[in-house]
Amino acid sequence: MTTISNTVNTNSSPSKLRITDMFFTDIVGAPMHCTLMKITTNQGLVGLGEVRDAASRSYAAMLKSRIIGENPCNIDKIFRRLKQFGGQSRQAGGVCGIEIALWDLAGKAYGVPVYQLLGGKFRDRVRIYCDTDVRGKHSGSDMGRALKERMAMGFTFLKMDLGINQLFGEAGTICSPAGIVSPDLRDLPDRSDPHHRLLARNRSYDANNIAHPFTGIHLTEKGFDRLEQYVHDVRQVIGDDIPLAIDHFGHIGVDDCIKLCRRIEKYNLAWAEDMLPWQLTGQYQHLHNHTTVPLCTGEDIYLKENFQPLLASGALAVIHPDILSSGGIYENKKIGDMAQDYGVAMAMHMAESPVAAMAAVHSAAATENFLVCENHSVDVDWWDAITTGTPAKIVQNGYIDVPDKPGLGIDDFNDEVLKEHLHPAFPTLWAPTSEWDGEWSHDRLWS
Repeated sequence: MTTISNTVNTNSSPSKLRITDMFFTDIVGAPMHCTLMKITTNQGLVGLGEVRDAASRSYAAMLKSRIIGENPCNIDKIFRRLKQFGGQSRQAGGVCGIEIALWDLAGKAYGVPVYQLLGGKFRDRVRIYCDTDVRGKHSGSDMGRALKERMAMGFTFLKMDLGINQLFGEAGTICSPAGIVSPDLRDLPDRSDPHHRLLARNRSYDANNIAHPFTGIHLTEKGFDRLEQYVHDVRQVIGDDIPLAIDHFGHIGVDDCIKLCRRIEKYNLAWAEDMLPWQLTGQYQHLHNHTTVPLCTGEDIYLKENFQPLLASGALAVIHPDILSSGGIYENKKIGDMAQDYGVAMAMHMAESPVAAMAAVHSAAATENFLVCENHSVDVDWWDAITTGTPAKIVQNGYIDVPDKPGLGIDDFNDEVLKEHLHPAFPTLWAPTSEWDGEWSHDRLWS
């Protein structure tokens, strides 16, 4: 006879589950620097998380003392405690990475996939677009052939770069103040000194982070001609039927963005991504009012309230959050649901390990207005082997199947693969974090 006791998962007692520790492993080449995370519990369940690509593990480690002893199934409670410590872009990596690990733990504790905890799924598989790079000086035809190879692999949505980088070294294409396009850092101090290396890095950081309105960079008519020809040549190779998005224009002002968009409207683009800093809502409105190219941004925006002004402006056709910057799995779904209320589709940025990829899959599966999710690791032949319990080929024919296994659908990390790709600055596999056990401050933001 069937009884209640033998139809439930008795391997875990969710109400008594408690977080006990946090560990990190850093790898390179996946395709970026990835900080992988494990959160352990008193019942042997382990939650898998990840800090966003090229971010610091410290963003997560400093939060350890605020989650030890907590029940990981109280995800919203813990997220609300932590979210003040996140910021835009990579600064959100710690909060988001922990949030993902908590969902993994909750799913494992209750024996259900994460999407089920979010209310169920709208789709059984998630469409993937393949971001494609062609290194060095090349033509639109070269890029077209590279994209054609993606199509042969089964991808039904494509993205490429289009911007001032393709014009470097070609006379008469870019007008800019001296040193802006290629900062002159020859007078930097001695790079052999560690202090001086940090100084050099910071000066380079400053030079490469001048916001678009302040660079003074303009394209000449010759420059616009070259970029338009590039898109034309790409379309000649791949055809007009497949969606093609474009990204990485460079730090040009809104007026040049308008000129460029007008030049390439005829090529039926899926979207133009991050043409301006996302904070400049008024400039996005201005650009939208002067072009029919769909506009897209969002990979650096943290929390749904920071998406709201752009959505309310009517300037965007597509939002593009990264699950490791947006706030994590649940916040990402909230963002998608809010975008739907404004008639805006949600695509997703993803350039991290299979952990972030599967977290994105669950959030995408549970969000009705989802369009497509990025994968930047198609050419990394060991990427699929980073995790165990996942398919031998995670992306198949341009899609990722939504897993029905508990949690994220991942058993564990593959330590043997991780050992082969450890970051030289972090050579320890699953490094302990005991130095953060007692971190504390008076965190209240009000009196």
